[in-house]
Amino acid sequence: MANSALGTILAVLASLIITANVLVAIVLLRLIQKSGYKGHYFVLNLAVADAMVGFTVTGLVMDEFSEPFYPPQIFCVLRMAFVTSSSAASILSLILVACDRHLAIRKPFHYLQLVTGLRVGLRLVGLWLLAAIIGFLPVFVPIFQKISDQEKCSFFGVFQPTYMLSVSCIGFFPALFLFIYLYCDMLKIASVHVQHIREVEHAGLAGSCPPPHTTSDMKALRTVAILIGCFALSWLPFFIASIVQTVCTNCLTYKVIESYLWLLGLCNSLLNPLLYSCWQKDVRLQFSQLAAGVKRRVLLHLGNRHRFPGRGTKSLPTVSCLRLQD
Repeated sequence: MANSALGTILAVLASLIITANVLVAIVLLRLIQKSGYKGHYFVLNLAVADAMVGFTVTGLVMDEFSEPFYPPQIFCVLRMAFVTSSSAASILSLILVACDRHLAIRKPFHYLQLVTGLRVGLRLVGLWLLAAIIGFLPVFVPIFQKISDQEKCSFFGVFQPTYMLSVSCIGFFPALFLFIYLYCDMLKIASVHVQHIREVEHAGLAGSCPPPHTTSDMKALRTVAILIGCFALSWLPFFIASIVQTVCTNCLTYKVIESYLWLLGLCNSLLNPLLYSCWQKDVRLQFSQLAAGVKRRVLLHLGNRHRFPGRGTKSLPTVSCLRLQD
């Protein structure tokens, strides 16, 4: 019963993650074609990484609904390596998005010269290579593998606690501290901009129209702050519990970490596209245009079916004139 409930939750969560991120990816591709803004590639990469998280979870969903099959060790190691790699790519993509917004705020006049297509491509390639190294490290370093004969694949069923401790200390917490630094630095820059604008307005030189740069700064600050908060609340309990489990094996059970805290971390892949679609005006505009286009095509298709009932619909029976005269 518990496995069925967990499988249902995973299935619903994976479906929502895939659907939301695919929609955001489509909208961002349309937006990139129109604007050519290089910073959208980092957000697009975040949507792709989160969609991959949803796809990798579908394998675990099938395990929850299937009978115990005692999979081979290498099968579980590779499956969990793919799950870990996609989650690492999502976390690293959040770092790139935060760094991109920080660069746009700190050096707005040199941003277009610094963020070129080649540099964006190199950063994305490096991101996926690093995510693959993190996820597949136990494959190449057998000391991080745990020999077990569990019925189904799970994190702590195939990975040693020392691996999770290494990922937490080397990967997660430095990323969290970097997020905090970027947030505080952008907050300082934004406050200086606002203070400068107020001084200029007080001197009567700016009139009633503040420069649009301040508005974009505050929007970027708000977006990054919300992403950092959701990221910390989603993944921090999982990594803290993993460290506690490594130090004190009897303090927590692996089932609690894998069934509840890991689900909380997966929710971050669902929150990211929702936050971007809700908080970025250009993304919301593209969503509305896409929805309007789909609605227009559906109405046009329905109108053609009513106008030409012979196409795809069953025509009404005909009545001859002789039968009407009778």
